[in-house]
Amino acid sequence: MPHFLFARSRNGGIVALSTTVLALLVGALLATTARAQSAPTYHFVYLRSIDTLGTEVVTEGPSSIVGLLTMRGAPVVRWEQQHANRNPGRLTLSIFAPGAPTTGLPTQNVVVNMVGDSAKLTISANGTTSEQAVLSASGAVALVGNSVLHTALMADHARGAKKASVPVFLTSGGRTMTATVSQQGDTTVFSIAGMEARIQWDVNGGPREITIPSQNLRVVRTTGAVSVPSAPVKIDYGAPANAPYTAEEVVIPTPRGYTLAGTLTLPKRLGNSVAKVPVVITISGSGPQDRDSRIAIVRDYAPFREIADTLGRRGIAVLRYDDRGVGASGGASSRNNATSADFADDVAAVIAYLRTRADIDGTRIALAGHSEGGFIAPMVAAKDPTVRAIALLAGTAYNGRRILEFQNENGIKASVQLTEMQRDSLRRTVPRALDSLAAANPWIGFFMKTEPATALRKVKQPTLVLQGDTDMQVTPEQADSIAIVLEGSGNSRVTVRHFPATNHLFLVDPSGAPTGYTALKDTKLRREVLGVVADWMVNIMK
Repeated sequence: MPHFLFARSRNGGIVALSTTVLALLVGALLATTARAQSAPTYHFVYLRSIDTLGTEVVTEGPSSIVGLLTMRGAPVVRWEQQHANRNPGRLTLSIFAPGAPTTGLPTQNVVVNMVGDSAKLTISANGTTSEQAVLSASGAVALVGNSVLHTALMADHARGAKKASVPVFLTSGGRTMTATVSQQGDTTVFSIAGMEARIQWDVNGGPREITIPSQNLRVVRTTGAVSVPSAPVKIDYGAPANAPYTAEEVVIPTPRGYTLAGTLTLPKRLGNSVAKVPVVITISGSGPQDRDSRIAIVRDYAPFREIADTLGRRGIAVLRYDDRGVGASGGASSRNNATSADFADDVAAVIAYLRTRADIDGTRIALAGHSEGGFIAPMVAAKDPTVRAIALLAGTAYNGRRILEFQNENGIKASVQLTEMQRDSLRRTVPRALDSLAAANPWIGFFMKTEPATALRKVKQPTLVLQGDTDMQVTPEQADSIAIVLEGSGNSRVTVRHFPATNHLFLVDPSGAPTGYTALKDTKLRREVLGVVADWMVNIMK
């Protein structure tokens, strides 16, 4: 095992063992003696659910660190970050066509020098070179947006410089935003307006993996090179052996021109029965998710598969589908600019498809949404009063800005290494950072300004509200607030259920802290949650 330049201290913090701050990154930084002998190379794999999306190889030299990022179907990015006297220097980005050798000439080369309050760019492509100066901020560092490992490197720079916040110049887009860096137990958190990269450490103090929950992404250090498959891993969405239901692969058209791919589980017909069956549509939470709603940072977590199995055994069909731009679904080109309202349109397309089927009762279609899905379901039901019912699992009652402010405050409080003065300094950066993110990201902008109560007041259908009482992402009292809004608008068919020691994912978890998700041993939905959903749906679909 190499001797990393950073190691875990006795009190759980991180202590520097070298003057080279940039070395913290991903185990690419060895002790001085090892570094003198050779340039160490470390391999990382990008994972979403069980699918390998790409790899990144990081090599340390005496005055620079080089990363080679290869993502399936995307141009290859080679970055070289120079450093001197503990500070990042010139950043060079070389872009190669997918599959092209990186030993040849790149299709584009960009050199970024941060000078004063500007980013000086030298761009070479197609035999021509141009120079640009983009206004940034004094002390800003350039950030390779697509590289999780370069993000970790910049987090280390800020920590080593004892900065709780640092301005970053985003090389993809040319914007400057304020990033915060804090320590939560054994996890270093690099956050830009609530969008977090969490760096976790192994027992020797070296980085073990990095997660970005909002992107459902996990980046893990490996013992050697890993190849990137040319196609996503094919998941078996079929019905279990001897199940009383079948599983059919379906393709759902949308008015926008792309199709959604899903699995429709249908109870088996008894004898010559031609009765139409009720159906539940599952709606995933934020971030790109497949039809099982798998999350990369929680192994074997597939809540929608469990819901489909439970309801299928109770005589109710379930349609679960890959999110727009995920898995076998189309619409990838529109995903980056899509809002929750756009995803609500996708749900409406699924409803329209189901009503064309002879085996589905179009008057008995219900929705079950988790997290953001619990924000989307009322939007759909408010527009379509023929939807039979909705179930909201950890749905939000507050606008996104209030939720992100709460999550930022939680992170600041959890950073035990910060002084109260540093905490106050971080708090002052949050409003402007949220404003910047809202302006740059349509999804965040919509989420932050939209009040869930607007749609909830129009929902007259029976509504089931489920909430984990240790949820630290959507706070438990929001379930009761949802019920108050619904009942105050004349909806008398509201059921609220709280589950003790249950986190945002509806897993057994006395703590509920997102930093502990990767360590959870039981990743199956609580039986009580499945039971309540099934009993309520069976009753409401009569």
